[in-house]
Amino acid sequence: MAKIVIALGGNALGKSPEEQLNLVKNTAKSLAGAISQGHKITISHGNGPQVGAINLGMNYANEHNQGPAFPFPECGAMSQGYIGYHLQQSLQNELNRQNITQDVVTLITQVEVEADDPAFKNPTKPIGTFYSKKQAEKIEKEKNYIFKEDAGRGYRQVIASPMPKNIIEIDSVNRLINNNNVVIAGGGGGIPVLKSEGGNIKGVSAVIDKDRSSALLADNIVADKLIILTAVEYVYMNYGKSDQEALQEIDSKQAKDLIQEKQFATGSMLPKIEACLDFVTQGKDREAIITSLENLDDALAGKTGTIIKK
Repeated sequence: MAKIVIALGGNALGKSPEEQLNLVKNTAKSLAGAISQGHKITISHGNGPQVGAINLGMNYANEHNQGPAFPFPECGAMSQGYIGYHLQQSLQNELNRQNITQDVVTLITQVEVEADDPAFKNPTKPIGTFYSKKQAEKIEKEKNYIFKEDAGRGYRQVIASPMPKNIIEIDSVNRLINNNNVVIAGGGGGIPVLKSEGGNIKGVSAVIDKDRSSALLADNIVADKLIILTAVEYVYMNYGKSDQEALQEIDSKQAKDLIQEKQFATGSMLPKIEACLDFVTQGKDREAIITSLENLDDALAGKTGTIIKK
């Protein structure tokens, strides 16, 4: 039996509520299968496309005098509830179908960041949908957004992505896990908050990288494995080139060497590799796996995906 944090990529959850619900129903079967084997599963997820869509819709309504503007922390909270609802419902239904008596809980999670984090001066986190270069330039002029090219797939709005320092609700997460609940926490990397000297917290406009928060979550609950699910089955050297090579297992030194060679795209695979390194190097006998959503079963069985060890 292992304690595992499974991080679902926001881009792997579909482009609409209907598509997302269909995808997570299939994911729920794999998650329930792992639970039936005795593993303790905690789930986190991305929210890049979803929080961007929520923010865009709210801003559109405000611009047309049909509702108030919503800041990013509130949009992040909405995305946690919306995605968590689909995951929680689908997994609970699947557990019931398999006669597994276990509750699934979605916890709205706040994550502390630092006000002087340099990320606030250099936005890198892609959110929302993909645009052509021409479309992105037009929106930049109209709304003063910042767009960057995203791994050859088009242009996306980018926002500050500060480093997660502390999970505010971590004691609640641990209590829920210890009471035999499947917990969905740290959705979208968590709602970024600043803490004052007096201990009060308040939201800040940013999106924390969900892989970084997932690594922090996995470390804080003393997990054995961190599995990051994304759009590809393996991490690749020379990705997208004629000589690309799938990486099946690497250690922390090899991973650091590949980072130095700039093998991994900023805002895409790089934070996933760095998150895995954070997790495996801060404990004994830990393992991280990066693979695709549809290969979760095989990843849990050790048959596929890129395995990263200390």
